[in-house]
Parts: sequence; C-alpha cells; structure tokens
Amino acid sequence: MKITFMGAGSTVFARNVLGDCMCTPALCQADIALYDIDEKRLTDSEIILNAINKNENEGRATIRTYLGAENRKDALRDADFVVNAIQVGGYEPCTVTDFEIPKKFGLRQTIADTLGIGGIMRALRTIPVMEEFARDMEEVCPNTLFLNYTNPMAMLTGYMQRYTKVRTIGLCHSVQVCSEKLLEKLGMEDKLEGRRETIAGINHMGWLLDIHDKDGNDLYPEIRERAAKKNAEEKHDDMVRFEYIKHLGYYCTESSEHNAEYNPLFIKSKYPEMIDKYNIPLDEYPRRCIEQIKGWEKEREDILKDGKITHERSKEYASYIMEAVVTGKPYKIGGNVLNNGLIENLPADACVEVPCMIDANGVNPCRVGRLPVQLAAMNMTNINVQLLTIEAAATKDKNKIYQAAMLDPHTAAELNIDDIKAMCDEMIEAHGDYMKMYK
Repeated sequence: MKITFMGAGSTVFARNVLGDCMCTPALCQADIALYDIDEKRLTDSEIILNAINKNENEGRATIRTYLGAENRKDALRDADFVVNAIQVGGYEPCTVTDFEIPKKFGLRQTIADTLGIGGIMRALRTIPVMEEFARDMEEVCPNTLFLNYTNPMAMLTGYMQRYTKVRTIGLCHSVQVCSEKLLEKLGMEDKLEGRRETIAGINHMGWLLDIHDKDGNDLYPEIRERAAKKNAEEKHDDMVRFEYIKHLGYYCTESSEHNAEYNPLFIKSKYPEMIDKYNIPLDEYPRRCIEQIKGWEKEREDILKDGKITHERSKEYASYIMEAVVTGKPYKIGGNVLNNGLIENLPADACVEVPCMIDANGVNPCRVGRLPVQLAAMNMTNINVQLLTIEAAATKDKNKIYQAAMLDPHTAAELNIDDIKAMCDEMIEAHGDYMKMYK
C-alpha cells in the first residue's frame, strides 16, 4: 500500500497525518512518498517522520522523498491514497497580497483563505496546480482516493470533483470538534459523553442541525439560552457564531474569526465599533503566519534535539478513512462531496459537507434532505461565490472572477462594482505568474 503526501513541507501537519498512519496497524507498513517543491522543508519532514517510524513503528514503514515537478509522477505512481496539503504562493508574496491590496480599497479581512476576495484569489492560483496533480494521477494512479485538506476547501474540492476523474473528498478539522468545543464553552461538559448530532451544510458553514444527550434529550434549548447569556455578559472569541445561534437558531462548524467574513453583517466600515463589540480579529491570518514562521525553527530544534520523537493518533480523519477502506470496517466522517441531491435545497453542483460512511467501497455520502430555509440561504451566499470561482478557473474567463467578487457577501457590502473590478485586476497583476492564465 502506498500513501503519497503532497505538500509534505507542511511538516507539523504531515507529522500528524502520517504519524497517525504509522500508529494504525492496517497502515503501518505503508510505502510513504513525501512530495514538495521546498527542499529544506521536505528534508525536515523526512527527518521527523523517519524518527517517528523508528520510535513508534519499529521502522515498518518505508519513507521516500520526491522534490520538484520533475519527480511528481514518481511520487504519485501507484498511490492508493494521496493527501493534499499544499499552499501555493505561501505567506510571501501571496498571502500578503491577499490582505494588503484589499485593505487599500477599504476591505478588511480576518483569515481570507476560504471565501471573500482572499479566498477567491487563493483558489484561482491553486486550482491550476491541482489540475496538474489530477492529470498525473489519472495517468499513474487512476484508482487513488484523493484526500484534500487545502483551502478554500469547497472551491478546490468542487473543482476536482467536477472537472477531473480523480476520486476526491475534502476534509476539514472543524466538524469532529464542533459540538465538543461548543459544549465546553457553555459549561455543558457533562453532556459530552454519548451525545448524538447531525452536521450538514458547506465547509466552514456546516450547521449543527440537532444535538441530543445520551438519553435523547434535545440540548439546543439550553444551548440557545446559555449562548445568549454569554454574549450579553462577556467578551469572548466565539461571539459571531453565538449570534448565529441567536438570530438563525443554529451553531456552525468553523470559528467566529472565519465566519465574521463570510457574510455582510459584522465587518462594516460604517460601523467600526462592531469589530470590538464582537471581538473580531482583523488581519488574523498574517499574524499567525508570522508567528508560525518565527516559531518553526525553534520547534524543529525542540523536536529533533534528542531524537526521541513520539506520536499518538490524532482526531484527523485521514488515517481513519484509509483504515476503513483497507479493512472494510465502516467509519463515519463529515466530508466534502458533490451535492447531487444530498441537500435538497442547495444546488446539485455545489460541494457540500455531509455525513459520509467510509468502507471498502470508498466514500458513501448520506442524504440529509432539506436544511432550514435560513441556513440554506446563508450557505447559498457562499456557494454563489464558490461556483463562479470554479467556473473562472475552468474557463479562464476574467469576467467570472469579477462576478465571483461582486457576489461575495462581504466584498459587495463594502465596495462598488468599479472598485471590485479594479481590486481584482490589481491582485491578479500582483500575483504575477501564479495567475498569468487569467490575464
């Protein structure tokens, strides 16, 4: 069995996913291929994963590295599973551009990796690279299962599902911890064990549709009461999503810092006081990038100083999916798949996040039915942007880039059409070769 990791220079994440595989009996003897275009980061990952393989796995896995596009097909050849964690353009120049140019036009963002003008640009520079991956996979590992972790999740995964022949599922970290973190924040930890829930919608805006305790009691009445009280009495880091509970009736999967920029309601130049009122961290993602870059060398030294690197299996879905496919033992996840009627009141060609059963047959999405109308409406404001961005990538039509930005909830709430088009043009130009296909 072969597992290929694209973007293996994402060392901490590669360590988690592949360390999980080495802690799993059905996967621990895998042939692991590490692929990246950054030689130094690739070497770091190789050293760390070899140490985990030695310390936790008795050296049973085989680890090989593949550097650069010229070695990509060899990395992918005969892979049973491909994990994708690339970031095209990195912090500099691309992430900086995604924040600084919009800021010149009066458009402020928090994370800018999933929706908004930042998410649109990230998708447009990433899809051409993933298209190259897809053509290689169609040739050298046509039966692989492609596990995409890269954002913007719905745009990238949706493109792969609609425009390539590669079996693809999108995976996020937020589904499996959504209700756990909510209950902890509300002081309801005693309800964690044995709880049952349903989550469905789109990536980063999947809705906690129902939640019951082990005895079948509906927890939402108490959740709604406690969330309203907490927002009224204290400032905390999840105020936007608690406002969702108050006004839409339901909680969603991804953080408040993300969701603040997925709608036109919170980041408003006309009401600057709302930034403080709802504790919204503008420019949060660049700050994180700077801290991660500064902290990586020290973390690397700490990890490697004695060679005694250990690992415990995490909550990441990847190894559990692979295990279910290999052993046939079913495992339930929240996955990003093509809708095709799974959620009746969202478009068939949207990429939706729904419960999926994984077994020897692969990914088996579960039908959800209809979402409450207000939740489907919120999802649609994001899906509009996702579908237009995917079409822009597929057609190389700059007009569709403009249309995606014009229909983005936050962008359209702040800028007029002329400024939106001018901003798009300036960003495309600033991204240079990363977006030369759209000029």
